[in-house]
Amino acid sequence: MDVREGGVEVSVPDARDGASEGAGDGVFYNPTQELNRDVTVATLRAYREREPRASSYLDAMAASGIRGVRAAAEGYDVTCADVDPDAVELARENLARNDLDGEAIERDVNALLYESLFDVVDLDPFGTPIPFADAALSNARSMVCVTATDTAPLCGAHQRSGIRKYSTLPQNTDYHPEMGLRVLLSALIRTAARYDKAAVPILSHVSRHYVRTYLQIDARATQADELIDRLGYVHHCEDCLRRTHEVGLIAHPPDRCDACGGDRLLSAGPLYLGPIRDADFVHTVREHVTDEMGEAARAERLLETVATELDTPTHYDQHRLCKQWSRSAPAMDDFLASLRDAGFAATRAHYSGTAFKTDATVPEIRDATAE
Repeated sequence: MDVREGGVEVSVPDARDGASEGAGDGVFYNPTQELNRDVTVATLRAYREREPRASSYLDAMAASGIRGVRAAAEGYDVTCADVDPDAVELARENLARNDLDGEAIERDVNALLYESLFDVVDLDPFGTPIPFADAALSNARSMVCVTATDTAPLCGAHQRSGIRKYSTLPQNTDYHPEMGLRVLLSALIRTAARYDKAAVPILSHVSRHYVRTYLQIDARATQADELIDRLGYVHHCEDCLRRTHEVGLIAHPPDRCDACGGDRLLSAGPLYLGPIRDADFVHTVREHVTDEMGEAARAERLLETVATELDTPTHYDQHRLCKQWSRSAPAMDDFLASLRDAGFAATRAHYSGTAFKTDATVPEIRDATAE
């Protein structure tokens, strides 16, 4: 079937939602990832202003080639790679269909990355990106874009799998989107650091069933050290929901909760505890969202929230707290205004309409928002 997306028209196989239907047989195309692709295009536009010399783009798991085609339409020198010959042929046809220059090749992306250099490498595999992280982060010249769809291992719901894949202990908490994102960033930052490179998060988000991050590559080992210094642990009380965090690669988990004295404590890490984005860059990305994008409105809202949310490594769920306090949940804007009026920082978190971030403790949140 034919699909028009972001100003280009491509031929795709029957659409499948990978989160619910799996990759299936044949060339994969997921229509629910249009938001992801729209934000990618806006990021590529903004990144050209930030790094004008970044011109080559590798769509590392091309499938239908939709990402590569859209990048080519933005003026990038595109290579679409896939191990499936049917996918390569389809990507080649879709580039030609839009009168765009670009190359489609049948290659294993790890082998390709050790033979050729690209300014921007885009990893969008089905499942974990970790098998491709070493090749991408050690060889990309400027930026690596990464999608992970294995959210259950990332957030700790499938803990043993998360430990194996990401060399981190994840925990299944009510802030599981933040947990998954920071597990992924920790793994990618540590991978890049092995090659004396810094993988600096300039834009990250969690949407539906995937995590997406954009990492600017800095070849200075000192910058890699700075990112390593932002790794650490989160400690979480399952009784009163208090959470604390500590920076450093050696954990010092408390025996009991400092707030309620309970001993049902979870510790997760090493996680990346630093900023998940460069706020100024995210504002620029938002300016490059345009009307021809099918998910323009959602992309603008997402980027505005990502740019303004606090950098705290966990978030709260308003409904979870209000249920624990046997209260009805007020309008989120009023709830956050009460926290700010009480002298605390408070913002929405981009993960859901009921997620928020604050520097207040749980008792302080309860008291500040009491009617």
